[in-house]
Amino acid sequence: MKTGIHPPYYRTTVTCACGESFETGSTKQNLRVEICSKCHPFFTGTRGRLVDTGGRVERFRRRFNLPEEK
Repeated sequence: MKTGIHPPYYRTTVTCACGESFETGSTKQNLRVEICSKCHPFFTGTRGRLVDTGGRVERFRRRFNLPEEK
């Protein structure tokens, strides 16, 4: 392997918007994420709530004339 071409590798903390945090290895330090395995509907089993990022769900519903979920 060539030396000096790889970015530095850090032991970093990933913090979710729900408050969960865990340690991992990354080339960036102190990562912040919006959703993690503790609050994601697929992992928690709460399939009724859709995760909307930037209005994508509403745009999809308008495109295919789907009713709004409550």
